[in-house]
This record gives sequence, structure tokens and C-alpha cells, in this order.
Amino acid sequence: QVQLVESGGGLVQPGGSLRLSCAASGSSFSLYAMNWYRQAPEKQRELVARIIPGGFTNYADSVKGRFTISRDNAKNTVYLQMNSLKPEDTATYYCNAIIRGQTYWGQGTQITVSS
Repeated sequence: QVQLVESGGGLVQPGGSLRLSCAASGSSFSLYAMNWYRQAPEKQRELVARIIPGGFTNYADSVKGRFTISRDNAKNTVYLQMNSLKPEDTATYYCNAIIRGQTYWGQGTQITVSS
């Protein structure tokens, strides 16, 4: 069983920045594919960014050039640096891990972008 704990959410003004962190349990973190998803009210959950073992990343078109996903395997942590935030980025952000065909979710952290 893998436990994921997100932190770093909050209220930010348009154009601002936030960094989300997701700490994972387990001794095989370097083998996890790690993802950030988000879900806005009355919308489907969508993939925001992904980083796989080895460091390859990909992003949703809506966040390319603004968000950066990274990982620190020594700390069992994945990060999502979010810059130039827009009101449409407002959502609950979820950390997700996939290993050996099993999928795990964090509890989510709220991001609100508003003036």
C-alpha cells in the first residue's frame, strides 16, 4: 500500500505561483510513475502533468510552459511548480502514483486563483 500526502495548496492571485508537494510512502519510489491531476467543480478529473522513472515528463496543453513537474527520489517526493496561474487553474489537485499496475491517490489539495 502506498500513501500519498499533498501539501502546498492555497489561495493565490492571478499571475502568481505555488508549489505543490506530494510525499509518498514506500521503498520503491524511484519506480513509481507519478502524476498530478486536477478536478474543478462540475468537471471531470484531468491529467495535468506526469513524470516517469528516468525523468521523462509530459503536460496537459493548458499548462505547458507554466507548470513544471519534478521529483526527488531521495525524499520520496514529487513537486508541481505552478507559475503564471490563471483563474481557470482553480481546482482540487491530486497526486497519483502508479506502480506494478496499482494506482494510488492522495487526498487532494485545493488551489484557488482569484483576485
